Amino acid sequence: MTTSSSQARIAGLLYLVPMFLGPFSMMYVPSAIVVAGDDAATAANLVASSSLFRLGMVSDAVIVLSELALTAVLYFLLRPVGETLALTATFARLGMTVLQAANLVPQLAAITLVSTAAPTAMSWLRVHDLGVHVWEILFALHCLLVGVLVFRSRFLPRVFGVLMGLASLGYGLNGLGNLVAPGSAPVFAAIVGLTAVIGEVPLVLWLLIKGADEARWQAAHSGTAETA
Repeated sequence: MTTSSSQARIAGLLYLVPMFLGPFSMMYVPSAIVVAGDDAATAANLVASSSLFRLGMVSDAVIVLSELALTAVLYFLLRPVGETLALTATFARLGMTVLQAANLVPQLAAITLVSTAAPTAMSWLRVHDLGVHVWEILFALHCLLVGVLVFRSRFLPRVFGVLMGLASLGYGLNGLGNLVAPGSAPVFAAIVGLTAVIGEVPLVLWLLIKGADEARWQAAHSGTAETA
């Protein structure tokens, strides 16, 4: 039988993929290519650093694959707390993952068009940036629901549920804020950077190192099975 502790550690390992690859593809690669307010310089950088840009896309693709697996593992782990909430959290993260995959298309268009139609390529890059903030909103909902599930569970410390709620606030503010008030993007970025580290990292470390309380998870799982 698959134990909750093994699933928790698998979830922790899968969480490491976006935690390590995300900053590379979402922060380092854009910082090396995009020149704010200068489409011509950005296009030139994109042509000169096309290999780096494509490596960023590969990283995003790997993140998408890891997210699909992580979504399933988290559902298995948290379903005993509340099946409806766990399923809603699953759909939210799955929706986010689908948008992440679709958001690779503007990047492909940009790198394909940049040598022949630089202005159009830059427009596609901006579409990609907006797409990030759209899937962030879904991820904020997922973090909120996971926070509620963790808080209600007895097999994971309640404090992690509160911290995931904090992460949800940061992601939601960054996603909605950039769509409504893009001029304040640096402020939103600073907030989400702080809340993401404080909100998610402790839970990931706990899943990796401690796992879940097996006896309490089994008790909750038995209760779910009896009412199913």
